[in-house]
Amino acid sequence: MARVALVTGGTRGIGAAISKSLKAAGYDVAANYAGNDQAADAFSKETGIPAYKWSVADYDACVEGIGKVENDLGPIDVLVNNAGITRDGMFHKMTREQWQEVMDTNLSGLFNMTHPLWPGMRDRKFGRVINISSINGQKGQMGQANYSAAKAGDLGFTKSLAQEGAFKGITVNAICPGYIATEMVMAVPEKVRDAIVSQIPVGRLGEPEEIARCVVFLASDEAGFITGSTLTANGGQYMT
Repeated sequence: MARVALVTGGTRGIGAAISKSLKAAGYDVAANYAGNDQAADAFSKETGIPAYKWSVADYDACVEGIGKVENDLGPIDVLVNNAGITRDGMFHKMTREQWQEVMDTNLSGLFNMTHPLWPGMRDRKFGRVINISSINGQKGQMGQANYSAAKAGDLGFTKSLAQEGAFKGITVNAICPGYIATEMVMAVPEKVRDAIVSQIPVGRLGEPEEIARCVVFLASDEAGFITGSTLTANGGQYMT
């Protein structure tokens, strides 16, 4: 029987690549999304992967959504916390709403999704939790005090929870992508993209599928001895 994987923010960008790659690797996959019904419908028609709509910033919605997924597919073995938003702005102009919205999704979203699944993973003595952080959670970024703080918090969450899950057969790891050729990045002016690429030693943006391959590995049985780790995939732009 195939293991079940749930990918938040799983119908677009990096999340869509992760969902597709997990399905190709033999998992039964569910993709969560927050708001873009048209993109989610197109994704499901293309891939056959069911999409479920709820906000990871809402704990009760997460509990309800997870219940629907498990009712349809069975107990969730692999959780990929990929959903994230940006509300960029220089700190002296940043509003409380910009700060809180990013924290609610990018940091509290990990708690809201992982907490309801944790008891079942412990009972079954198996689980894979993979948190998609960011290069900017490692190095910081001007105009992203909220985003960088949340993504750095994801790493602390990962390391702490890994210690709790290890003796129950649950691994918890993080991936920090660098700049990836998603729709959002490709929409920025070409001069800005060129400036970004000039800072990347391999000389190009990453591809969503390159992050997805990292997820597939960390979700596998072969990665059972890896937990509490942060895998950087940024073309050498920031080395730890």
